[in-house]
Amino acid sequence: MHLSPDQVIFWQWGWVKLNLTIVTTWVLMALITGLSCLATRGLGRTVREDGAVSHWRSAVEWVISLVLQQIVEVGLPRSEKYLVFIGTLFVLVATASLCTVLPGYEPPTGSLSTTTALALCVFFAVPYFGIREQGMWRYLRNYLQPAPIMLPFNIVSELSRTLALAVRLFGNMMSGGMILGILLMVTPLFFPVALKLLGLLTGMVQAYIFSILATVYIAAAVGSHETEKAVITKG
Repeated sequence: MHLSPDQVIFWQWGWVKLNLTIVTTWVLMALITGLSCLATRGLGRTVREDGAVSHWRSAVEWVISLVLQQIVEVGLPRSEKYLVFIGTLFVLVATASLCTVLPGYEPPTGSLSTTTALALCVFFAVPYFGIREQGMWRYLRNYLQPAPIMLPFNIVSELSRTLALAVRLFGNMMSGGMILGILLMVTPLFFPVALKLLGLLTGMVQAYIFSILATVYIAAAVGSHETEKAVITKG
């Protein structure tokens, strides 16, 4: 029994390794890309002759509406500007969790390298959106609030929350896999099935929490500037 898919190595040359984490990550990305192309192909022609909407279009619209609603509830009025980034995070983590029903599959989110990479995406996205909305200097001045002496503490806060994002997702996914492996050895019939269902629920919750936290961090970086622009636009 191994603790992380990083330990399953298919090929190695020096310090370069091809492990299970990399393989499953690329397979998931290919799967999501393929399904996205199928779901959006001819999207404007997905209304049947009887006027009903196809299942593909309904599924796509449901996911998009769900993500947009969550972004707005966090405090970003013009949610469509952040849909691609937040939606991609949610779909990737959720798909990685849903595929755990496949035999022999191990989610790449059970590797600290994967969760760290996702957390780093959020780390760089936060200043990107903040600078895009507020401008370079106005965004950087936020690090001096409420007083210039808070600069090092604000920087540490940015780094620590990135670490927390990575460790939280990794810990929850890894612990679920470990418990399932132990129960498979002790009671290989009933408990693993129930735990598998519980793992699916936990994985979806983790996908939701990860994407919501990313949205909260972006909303904090954008600050009141986005809200002011939305009010002016509506007015």
